[in-house]
Amino acid sequence: MPRTHASLPRLYVEPDLGQDTPITLGKEQSLYLAAVLRKTVGDTVVLFNGRDGAWLCRLTGDAKKAVVLHAVEQIAPQTPGSDLWYGFAPLKTERLDYGIQKATEMGVGVIQPVLTQFTQVSRLKHERLVANAIEAAEQCEVLSVPTVCGEVTLDRLLDGWAGEQGSRLLVLADEGEGSSSPLEALAALKGNPVGLLIGPEGGFSDAERQRLRAQPFVVPVSLGPRILRADTAAVAALAVIQATIGDWR
Repeated sequence: MPRTHASLPRLYVEPDLGQDTPITLGKEQSLYLAAVLRKTVGDTVVLFNGRDGAWLCRLTGDAKKAVVLHAVEQIAPQTPGSDLWYGFAPLKTERLDYGIQKATEMGVGVIQPVLTQFTQVSRLKHERLVANAIEAAEQCEVLSVPTVCGEVTLDRLLDGWAGEQGSRLLVLADEGEGSSSPLEALAALKGNPVGLLIGPEGGFSDAERQRLRAQPFVVPVSLGPRILRADTAAVAALAVIQATIGDWR
């Protein structure tokens, strides 16, 4: 997106966006623009919906319960959705929020919570996870909000992998792997759809590690000589993947 619009408020919306299209915001977003940001008729904001690119929109009605805008011009074309799959064992609330936000910023296309033997949290508020992904997309000029899936057990994930993911390879950040650079292993995956799996604090159980490493689609990698916290490992691994075989190249 052009940096000339970087200072404008940026909101994710559901309706279609197009030239001169009117958009009526819901109560929460209307209050945010009219009461919190004090935007009035004539002011501009940026809207996106994950389908139609980013649009410069002008307020034509500033009622605090139903702000009305009109799309003026498209300021950025829609970017294609990412094919990068990201699975992780959920952490406690604040670090869980952080993980969803960073995964969105790092350009993942699908976010999949995975319940393992040592997972700290077993019940998730799906709406909160989606809200965190949307907020990160709004703040970081991401035009394709990732799909946030409901939680699934590790066993169920592995049982259904071939049927649901086809030929996708699964990069496993494995603290038990001998310390080495992951670059060579990742470079060998170029051209293949990939996913990343990050385990819980304390790692996978021995039985889980054995089953993971026995799968033909799993590619274990090391993230270096230090044991990383799960949220740190996620950001480090996503950065290396994007830089080596992803959209940073």
